[in-house]
Amino acid sequence: MANARALDKRRKSIRNIRKITRTMELIATARYKKAMDRAHAATAYTDQLTKIVSQLAAAGLQVSHPLLEQRPETNHARMLVLTSNRGLCGGYNGSVLREVMPRIAELRENIPDVVVDCSGKRGIDGLAFRGVETDQQFRNFEDQPAFDEVDKIASHYLNLFITGKMDRLDIAYTKFISTSKQIAKVETLLPLASLDEGDDVGESGITEYEFLPSAESILEEIVPASFKARLFKCFLDAAVSEQVARMIAMKGATENAGDMIKQLSMTYNRARQGQITGEIMEIIGGVEALEG
Repeated sequence: MANARALDKRRKSIRNIRKITRTMELIATARYKKAMDRAHAATAYTDQLTKIVSQLAAAGLQVSHPLLEQRPETNHARMLVLTSNRGLCGGYNGSVLREVMPRIAELRENIPDVVVDCSGKRGIDGLAFRGVETDQQFRNFEDQPAFDEVDKIASHYLNLFITGKMDRLDIAYTKFISTSKQIAKVETLLPLASLDEGDDVGESGITEYEFLPSAESILEEIVPASFKARLFKCFLDAAVSEQVARMIAMKGATENAGDMIKQLSMTYNRARQGQITGEIMEIIGGVEALEG
């Protein structure tokens, strides 16, 4: 029979852990709501921009933009992996890494130069453990990614693509569908013509546009804005999914701690009862010895 004092000490320790996990669950819930509000606000804008760019790319207009052009050969590719800086979020980071490793291997089989960038300490360490070196490392993104910070990254990628130093950009992240469903996936962001979110283009399949003052000047603004908004939306989705994963993980940890406390309480009560019974038997034996 286990020592009652040791069981009581262990039970108190688990109770303290349960308080911590419960607090982390509440914090993750609050952060999730804030992140969800930001992602929801950006969704309509991002989807509409993406749809317009996709329609323009398919409309056969006599205008072009470097970001819409498919390269005849892809010699330089880049992969951006979005993970978290902190752990205790279940299988969030693991699912992204499991999704990205086959894609990196596939790209390296077909493309001479493949560079991997990563956001999040967990992903940086996970890729290093798997033998994948990362070029650019971003450790400054938490549950509320700032557009100004993402804009710097997007501008750098745009410059690489336009100058021909990069022919393709893929991004690996966790897409938020609902509270109960998040999907780790890899999408191609550049060239923009590879986007397929603009399927709803009307019954004819083609939407007609009238450009004022000119198609070139409008495309010069809307195409880079579409890419930046799309990249920002990926960061927002990753932030929301991370908080959902942490919220669920901490809820499960809290419930498991409660089950352990119940089981330890039962074991402690049996041990304490056995200890009291033994003390009573010792007292009775001492009395009988004195009377004898």
